[in-house]
Amino acid sequence: MNNTLSYKWTPVLAAFVFLSVLPACEQKKQSVSQEQVSMIKTSGYYTCSMHPQVHEAHPGNCPICGMKLIKVELTEDNNSTITKDRLMLTAVQIQLAAIQTDTVKMENVDAGKTITGMVSTDENRALELSARIAGRIQRLFIKATGENISIGQPVYMIYSEDLLAAEKEYLLAMQQQKLLHNPDVDYKQLIAAAENKLRLWGLSPIQINKLAASGKASATQTILSNISGIVSDIAVQEGGYVSEGATILKTQSLHNLWVEAQIYANETANYKQGDPVVVNFPDLNGLAIKGRIDFTNPELSGNSKVNLIRVDINNPQGLIRPGMQAYVTVADGKHKALAVPASAILTDAMGSEVWLKNADGSFSARMVTLGTGNQNFTPVLSGLKAGDVVVTNGAYLLNSEALFKNGGNGGMGGMKM
Repeated sequence: MNNTLSYKWTPVLAAFVFLSVLPACEQKKQSVSQEQVSMIKTSGYYTCSMHPQVHEAHPGNCPICGMKLIKVELTEDNNSTITKDRLMLTAVQIQLAAIQTDTVKMENVDAGKTITGMVSTDENRALELSARIAGRIQRLFIKATGENISIGQPVYMIYSEDLLAAEKEYLLAMQQQKLLHNPDVDYKQLIAAAENKLRLWGLSPIQINKLAASGKASATQTILSNISGIVSDIAVQEGGYVSEGATILKTQSLHNLWVEAQIYANETANYKQGDPVVVNFPDLNGLAIKGRIDFTNPELSGNSKVNLIRVDINNPQGLIRPGMQAYVTVADGKHKALAVPASAILTDAMGSEVWLKNADGSFSARMVTLGTGNQNFTPVLSGLKAGDVVVTNGAYLLNSEALFKNGGNGGMGGMKM
């Protein structure tokens, strides 16, 4: 009987002990956190160059990406501070947080029509390197697609009897000019014709000068590239024979790309060449690029009865790659309002807010009332005025920094918004 009672009371006693110890554990955890924050404020902290929201009191690796943390020394000159309702960051912190801003102004907030597209290469900028003379490929210097090739770079080494004969013809013309003095023969014209043939067959001026200086012809020559771009296709192999005009390789340019999307036949009237569009890239954190419809297919595609539209976009930084998904939004541009980029808005249970960059370089949070816009811009009903500068990238990190500077207290620690 006593064993039975002891067994029944065991869970109750365990629960009692757990509830007694829990407050002590929570209190200890909280005190350690406050002590760590105090240590960081006085001696500096360790952060990640890729994730500046990480603040650690000791060296180590980033808990997000695993990179080695770097130390940020805090002094009176470079320590970020909160003064009343403003947050002041150092230049290093701004760079680490990759903070970007935009000006509040009138924008197109028409929801428009959004269709899904795909990024592809611009075929108008595709280039092809072809063989100028028949022969055997002795060696390929470009063996993989995706490599970046530039003008003047060695592409392949070719063995060609025809090229050997042309080199001998050029050297013979030069030798006759030196040894023979027949007034009826224009030796300069003979040399120029032989040299022009070598150039047409792929030799560069530097290679021709070396041939003239050495006086020795060779059946094997290295052919240099006369095009540049990203190699998209290699059509030959080492040891293989090529004929004159055969394709060696092809290149594509990534500085300009196409975004192609399909629409139904009954929607063709809504998409016209020259219409303004906004292209968003979900793989690049919603990066938005403005453009115009560059091409609409005049005929439907096969049995699918869909039409193709194409948008030409610039890609100067090379962030956009062929094969990426894109969203093309076509708006009529008639519905404009004072608006902020959608990426600038932070929303929680308290409402919506944005971070402003003030004239003195500090940052402050501002509660705003918003209307209904599109995925790029949201109209502002109250809280902002035209000309205000809002943070479009890094707003979450500003919130984290403000939270950290307030000792881990919720929100902005009393900051007026």
